[in-house]
Amino acid sequence: MKNFLVRLVVGAALVFTAGCSTVASRIQSHQASFDSWPAEVRDQIRAGHIAVGFTAEMVQVALGQPERAYARTTEKGSSEVWVYVDSGPKFSIGIGVGGYGGSTAYGAGVTLVDDGFRDNEMLRVILEGGRVVAIEARRR
Repeated sequence: MKNFLVRLVVGAALVFTAGCSTVASRIQSHQASFDSWPAEVRDQIRAGHIAVGFTAEMVQVALGQPERAYARTTEKGSSEVWVYVDSGPKFSIGIGVGGYGGSTAYGAGVTLVDDGFRDNEMLRVILEGGRVVAIEARRR
């Protein structure tokens, strides 16, 4: 039973962290560009922050790939909107033990949730010509 629980917890952790990127890993994969940016920009990116005027690549290094992207067209022109969501844990783990007539059964499950709701939307980054022109942050 103990080995089963250890394997379950390790497996759940691997599933949960698969596909996660960090600022450090994104910097490493864009190292040449990162090294060419001004020190102030590099400091903001290391902290996971962005600012108006950043390029699309700077945003991707600081925040990662957006959850959603869409085009916005107004009388002033076109822009691209990148949406970032609260990526806090949204999973559940269940473990069950049962028995009947001298038999014992064990069961476990891990569920990762992507409910598609927009109430986890935290940040919108508006880009025009490949540069950030506006940042909309959700207040809680």
